[in-house]
Amino acid sequence: MEHTTCCVVGGGPAGMVFALLLARSGIDVTVLEKHGDFLRDFRGDTVHPSTLALLDDLGLAERFARLPQRRVRTVQLPVGAGRSNVTVGDLSVLPAPYNYVAMVPQWDLLDLLADEAGREPSFHLRMTTEATAFLVESGRVQGVRYRTADGRTGELRALLTVACDGRGSLARSRPELRLRRFPCPMDAWWFRLPRREGDPQGLVGGAGDRFLTAMIDRGDYWQCAGLIPKGTDSRRRAAGLDRFRAEFAAAVPWMADRVHALRSWDEVKLLDVRLDRLRRWHRPGLLCIGDAAHAMSPVFGIGINLAVQDAVAAARYLIEPLGRGTVALRDVRRVQRRRRPTTVTTQTLQRMAHARFIAPLLQGRPPLGSADRARRVARLFAESHWVRRVPAYFIGYGALRERPPLSAVRRVPSATAVPPGAAERAAKASP
Repeated sequence: MEHTTCCVVGGGPAGMVFALLLARSGIDVTVLEKHGDFLRDFRGDTVHPSTLALLDDLGLAERFARLPQRRVRTVQLPVGAGRSNVTVGDLSVLPAPYNYVAMVPQWDLLDLLADEAGREPSFHLRMTTEATAFLVESGRVQGVRYRTADGRTGELRALLTVACDGRGSLARSRPELRLRRFPCPMDAWWFRLPRREGDPQGLVGGAGDRFLTAMIDRGDYWQCAGLIPKGTDSRRRAAGLDRFRAEFAAAVPWMADRVHALRSWDEVKLLDVRLDRLRRWHRPGLLCIGDAAHAMSPVFGIGINLAVQDAVAAARYLIEPLGRGTVALRDVRRVQRRRRPTTVTTQTLQRMAHARFIAPLLQGRPPLGSADRARRVARLFAESHWVRRVPAYFIGYGALRERPPLSAVRRVPSATAVPPGAAERAAKASP
């Protein structure tokens, strides 16, 4: 029988940030990650200003700046005349130095967090170890059963178990947590296409006939998401790759000369888009955060930001009870009370975007109700930088910004202002 104070199930952004904050505060914490490494493609790679500021507070800004990355400051969507792109969010209006979204391979960020947490004697990371069931005694979760890649099984007992294992979380099978689902009009295809000198910069959208795309500037390539009507993946693939290339070229004409870089459907990965949340994030001895508590739509690209903020709030509320060795139901309930309004607000805005913008375009109708209204909205964003400030702040910081517990802060004065272009120079210098 093995013991830890806090068992974290899942080594994604929420799990690693939460574990780092606990370990720095002297709490014994064990992370169980079922994979052997963090190398999984087409994961969310966005690091938002709130997370950049958190890394600064933790004294990791300089190390993070050395990671290969691309800085995105504008969000452009096809709401103009003839569905031309209009800048609807300009993060450069946010306070410096973190007035951008950093596009960083998620495995690099997770490796950095794991390496930093590994410096703390109270941190333990077990790779290739999958939680398979909860240990429940007298109505309280007392830890987990686990299985390793070589087939070995065991039990890890914990004062508190925190589920950070995404929308496929083991915790979601518990009926008392009551999962609530919302309809989504789309699924997403993820793929890459070459980027060339002279292309637009930032996050760029495109619209065609019942087809939408969002493209993230990654320097030498575009990470692309093609939005298709929900449940049409098989039928569209059966229509052939040439048809898809033609649809994409119609939505983004300036990319037409490179669509043949897609050579096979194997290069196009399907993301089953979901939007849901647990009515209850907790039970005695258990807390769910991040995607385990609320799966987000890719709209606004803030799912990771929301998960990290969950982790920060959870650490702030739980470090004291974990330290004294008694975590009551009211302690985990406080985390949901703190974070649920932000989750509901964000998902409500995503549902509005689904209904007013994405669904009409995928159905061949004008967005926002009419072509005339779309033109007025496009003109408003084009003419007023104050209007662009609102979505920029929401994308950057979300509806509520969380502050880390003081026991985990390692602010280094020289790290508060990373020189402009440091990340780009580091990316060019890296092999």
